[in-house]
Amino acid sequence: MADAPKLEVWLRRPLPDIPALLQPIAHALLQVQEEVHALMADFPENLLWERPANIASPAFHLQHLTGVLDRLFTYARGEALSIAQLNALVSEGKLNKSVTVQGLLSAFDRQIEQSISALAKTNEKILTDAREVGRAKLPSTVIGLLTHSAEHTTRHVGQLLVTIKILRQ
Repeated sequence: MADAPKLEVWLRRPLPDIPALLQPIAHALLQVQEEVHALMADFPENLLWERPANIASPAFHLQHLTGVLDRLFTYARGEALSIAQLNALVSEGKLNKSVTVQGLLSAFDRQIEQSISALAKTNEKILTDAREVGRAKLPSTVIGLLTHSAEHTTRHVGQLLVTIKILRQ
């Protein structure tokens, strides 16, 4: 008998230590983590920087998934980006032959872990507190930034899925 399909993360159970209002964000982040690992299983290293039809490469998406979570959670804490974060942003998508699938997945996993940890430490009472985004100090809130982190991440995983399907043909 074949294994039953695995339930999506949000249907499995509430996550311990995550405030109720932040459960959907944590579930979304853990879901994309699983999906990224499934997508990248046995992905050929020589295709990592390929850009079919001039769309973003798998390497870019994996770098961006990690970087955007780091940046949005920084803004949610009310902090400005560090020099290291700005440098990482500039390097996203720039060809670097030393980058590997495993290295990108490891960095993404660490960032998911840090993001889940940050959600666990977030007091629900601050969710509507104002926050500023970027040098332009665009207005947002803690919940707005955290929600966007999940939404933006899922959007890029969808783009990664399409790119990988094209490249694997």
